[in-house]
Amino acid sequence: MDPVVDAAHAHGITTLTLDSPANRNALSAALVAALRTALAEAAGDPAVRAVVLTHTGNTFCAGADLKSPCDPADFLALLREIAELSKPVVARVTGHVRAGGLGLLGACDIAAAGPGSTYAFTETHLGVVPAVISAPLLPRLDPRAAARYFLTAEAFDAVEAARIGLLTLHAEDVDAALAPVLDGLRKAGPLALAETKRLVTAGLREALDRDGERLTALSAAFFGSAEAREGITARFERRSPSWVS
Repeated sequence: MDPVVDAAHAHGITTLTLDSPANRNALSAALVAALRTALAEAAGDPAVRAVVLTHTGNTFCAGADLKSPCDPADFLALLREIAELSKPVVARVTGHVRAGGLGLLGACDIAAAGPGSTYAFTETHLGVVPAVISAPLLPRLDPRAAARYFLTAEAFDAVEAARIGLLTLHAEDVDAALAPVLDGLRKAGPLALAETKRLVTAGLREALDRDGERLTALSAAFFGSAEAREGITARFERRSPSWVS
């Protein structure tokens, strides 16, 4: 089986590339496991100053893999490991991000995107709840915007994503925009960098620890519900769910 996460290291930066084009880099059990393994390897490498999380294809992450979903507890563990990693994690997005993929952005310390990227919390249209991802995202997002986009599943662009706090920055050339960011991380003392990350992620880590078990139970309950079965079936059959009038 081809790897679904590719790792490369250069100039103090480990780049982890989500590479599962068949399902648009969806959060399958295999992808979540591979990403957790790659993060653990980066954590143990003293040469690594920061991790860049990016993707192949036109989708950063499509959210849960509806055919081969990961366990919500494993996804929660992944988000915790990103937040707790002693190296900063930088998301580099040049495509679409949906549902659980937005949770990855929320867990990252810095998130940058190009102009063609789009975003949507699509859960409610499937009859499920954006439960686990709410832990890393609600501390970052404008509350009014979070309420709107969590509830309506509307798509929005990179400009709006930056305005509401989902993205750190957006630019026509995302790599040029990230160059000074990565250079700044390379120049930081590793112990100071790790402790500073702990300062800026304190609220996020607290939310994951405090609410994680409850949110994973909520996610699992809705994914197993009759409403979700109808919503997911309708998505595969390319029709509206029965509740749409």
